[in-house]
Amino acid sequence: MKYLVDTHIALWALFDDPRLSRTTHGILSSAENELLFSVSSIWEIAIKRKLNKLEFVHDPRVIRRYLIDNGYEELPVLGQHVVEVDSLPPIHKDPFDRILIAQAMVEGITLLTTDAVIAKYPGPIRKV
Repeated sequence: MKYLVDTHIALWALFDDPRLSRTTHGILSSAENELLFSVSSIWEIAIKRKLNKLEFVHDPRVIRRYLIDNGYEELPVLGQHVVEVDSLPPIHKDPFDRILIAQAMVEGITLLTTDAVIAKYPGPIRKV
């Protein structure tokens, strides 16, 4: 199965954070699953790092390299994804989360998230 990981799951996987559930860890470690991360997640990390946000202290270059080196595929942000954001109901206001939702919908990839608000959207989203 194909999974697009949200930003927090990508960070938690990198640092083996205890907030990463056993279920999520199982999904991420299964050779049967294809894992993707969005360019928008790296962009989010870069922006929030410069704003001194608590969970975003690590170099986005290191995080990107880790994900690629560990078999994650990088998903670019395409025009189709951006246009799809316009069709989303205003459940969530965070632009980074909204583009992840749109990417999952356009690409038909299940978005893996811990965010209960994101999970309210219709489409291929799995709250773990």
